[in-house]
This record gives sequence, structure tokens and C-alpha cells, in this order.
Amino acid sequence: MNKVLIMTDSTADLSKDFRESYNILSIPLYVRFDDEIYLDGVDLTPEELYHKVTEKNMMPKTSAVSPGDFISFFSKYLTDGYDLVYIGIGAKLSATHQSALLAKDDVNSERIHIIDSKNLSSGIALLVLKACDLRNQGKSAVEIKDEIERIIPNVRSQFAIQTLDYLHKGGRASGTAKLVGTILGIKPIIKVKNGSLDIYKKPVGKMSRALDIMLEDYFKEGENLDLDYVMITHSLANKQAIYMIEKIKEKTKPLHIIESKAGCVISSHCGAGTIGLLYIVKQ
Repeated sequence: MNKVLIMTDSTADLSKDFRESYNILSIPLYVRFDDEIYLDGVDLTPEELYHKVTEKNMMPKTSAVSPGDFISFFSKYLTDGYDLVYIGIGAKLSATHQSALLAKDDVNSERIHIIDSKNLSSGIALLVLKACDLRNQGKSAVEIKDEIERIIPNVRSQFAIQTLDYLHKGGRASGTAKLVGTILGIKPIIKVKNGSLDIYKKPVGKMSRALDIMLEDYFKEGENLDLDYVMITHSLANKQAIYMIEKIKEKTKPLHIIESKAGCVISSHCGAGTIGLLYIVKQ
């Protein structure tokens, strides 16, 4: 049986150190400011991104990984003798998934296994980490793909949005919705559902209310929680992350509770202060 390489993309929001420790390969998406093009997580940080938004008074554009990028990645590691399992951003959320499929067709190898996570950010990362566990157990690429696709419907991803500016500037909230939301102090909670992003709840007031709603949903799962991995992912929301981690540890005992920083692509669409709670349920 060939060696198995687990691949993802930069929207999984796994740090370089973390990827190296788990032997995960990541391919970056693109972030653009007019004619300035950056590789997500390679030559642009979220802090630098927010600085550029202020400096240029414009929103960045994000672009999918190209089929050519995937072909280069796939070809190299196939030559090195690996079977590849790629778990990337959901097909409804980015053209990256389609690029991976096109690249597989071009390379024409049955040793490439492409999985639609139907998720983003650490919703992808949870699946990637599960795939690493299966790889370490000696499972084949086909066995890993089958098991991960079984788990996908059990991933729970929620994000609370601190500011409506980025949703508005990115075309995801009208000017009226932004104005009303700002006046009322709405902190919308976005949930991933069937591979798409839906507004789940619209708590009013302090950000802590939105955090508590996400925590309540988590605790309600009780024994149905898969506690192998629980992730708190945020864009410059360090204090809120500490609060959520402490609350989770008070009532549950995850084997791994991971604080992850949102990369430039995710930050481009949600803005600073966004924070998410992501986990897997058993059924």
C-alpha cells in the first residue's frame, strides 16, 4: 500500500507549525488588492490585510486555487509515491473544489481522492485532523475518503460576526441591513448548513451574548459530542477565544481543544473580531 498524504487549502486555517507537526500539505488561495496579488498565509497576514483595507479604503478580492496550481502539487507528490487525499473548502463556497477536480482529470490518476468538505475554516480542519488520525492508523486513501465523507454531515460550524462592515463591503449585507444592525448592536451568528452559509441567529448587544449562544448549542449536545477535537477559530479576537476555551474546559474534556487564527481569505469575508466554535457530533 502506498504512503498517504493528507492535503488541504489555506481556508482550513491551520498554522504552518501545526501543519508540519501533523504532516499536512496546504495549497494557498489568493488575495488581491487591484493588481497586488498575495498568497493566503504565505506572503500576507490578517494584520497586514486589515492595514491594507484601511490604507487603500478598499476591500480585497479572493480567488480560488487554479487547476494549474493543483496539477503542480498533485504531480510532485504522485511522483514521490504518495496516494493523495485532498479535503478543501466546500464546493458551494469556492471554485477551488472544481479546480481540484479538473486537475485530477488532467493528471488522470486514480491515486487522487478529492473530498468536498461542505465547509470552511476549521470545519475543514476538523476533517483534516480526523483524516490524519486514520492515516496514522494505517488506513488506505480509499478508506480515509469513505470515513471522512461519512463524518461530513456531523461537523458543526458557527461564527459570530463582530462588525457588519465586511459583510456589507463584500456584498453580503445591504446598506440598510448594515445600518439597522449597527444601530441595534446585532452580532449575527453564521452557521454552515448543507454546504452553504446561513444567518442562524441575530443576538443584540455585547459580543459575549453571541459567544454564549454558540456555547449553549455546544453544551446541549452532551454525550453526542465527539471530543477528539474542538476548535475555536478567530480573527484577532484573542480575549473572546480565551473566554470560550475556559468555558468549554469547565464542562467538557476535549482530547484536543485548538485555538486557530483565521487566515486572510476567511478574514476578508468576515472582518476582525469574528470568532467561531467548531466541533463534530457523533450522530
